[in-house]
Amino acid sequence: LNQGHSVVVSAPTGSGKTLVGEYAIHRAIAHGSKVFYTTPLKALSNQKLRDFREQFGHKNVGLMTGDLSVNREASVVVMTTEIFRNMLYSEVDEQNDPLAKVETVVFDECHYMNDSQRGTVWEEAIIHCPTNVQLVALSATVANAGQLTDWINAVHGPTQLVVSQYRP
Repeated sequence: LNQGHSVVVSAPTGSGKTLVGEYAIHRAIAHGSKVFYTTPLKALSNQKLRDFREQFGHKNVGLMTGDLSVNREASVVVMTTEIFRNMLYSEVDEQNDPLAKVETVVFDECHYMNDSQRGTVWEEAIIHCPTNVQLVALSATVANAGQLTDWINAVHGPTQLVVSQYRP
């Protein structure tokens, strides 16, 4: 991330891959930038909202779901991946660019790309995300992490792969 690359992290549950997403958050806050943290499920978004508010402070974390928008100008905005994808398709002008200060987008549970019903949401979000925004793709179960990394590298920009088989 410090070299300006995006990253795919594939490691077992409980091994600390979320730490990479949290590092992106710490870095963005230090830079005065923003992070969008996307999850596949509203329930997981709500959990991350609680966790991140405890970790980064209530005023630094917001939430956007289909039902609710809270503190959307915060340094960290947690949302479903569908909300992020839809945001990329919305009309943007210079005064209303939701990605203006976004440094990184974290795709938690990125293995949902393999879902036949919902995988296109992740694909479209990655393809249409501006190339100046770094991506952090986190997954415990993505079987083709190398291919995913190569694809993100081709459609978005320089991307590194971090893989661990170690299960704590």
